[in-house]
Amino acid sequence: MGAVVKIRRLEGFDTEIALPRYETAGAAGADIRANFPQECREGVVLGPGARVLVPTGFSICLPTGYEAQIRPRSGLALKHGITLANTPGTVDADYRGPVGVIVINLGHESFKISHGDRIAQMIVAPVIQAQFESVDDLSETVRGSGGFGSTGQG
Repeated sequence: MGAVVKIRRLEGFDTEIALPRYETAGAAGADIRANFPQECREGVVLGPGARVLVPTGFSICLPTGYEAQIRPRSGLALKHGITLANTPGTVDADYRGPVGVIVINLGHESFKISHGDRIAQMIVAPVIQAQFESVDDLSETVRGSGGFGSTGQG
């Protein structure tokens, strides 16, 4: 059994929209659905190059030592160019506000996000908080300070 994540539905949002859930037994990500407040249930049309914060209608309480990573859905990315502007987004264990998804349209056509659409997936993962130590020198490696593309093509 994994970590227990407490979810609270937010007032003014549709209680009929499913909370995050795993759609198959082997799924790593729980699907997240768009849940627009009562006054804008018609959804939103996202033009090419545009981005929008899509509400989910919930907030979460993660156990200490965990994060929720918000990631794109591969089908939306492949078929429509719809992805997340800050992928993966992170929900920290001490955040209690509304969970929103920053969706961007990298496609060539407008895309409608409708109330209830699956728009992202959420991965709950353990986090290690490192200790940072200032030093004068770092150990040598074969790669050294080689940056982007320094290990070969692409």
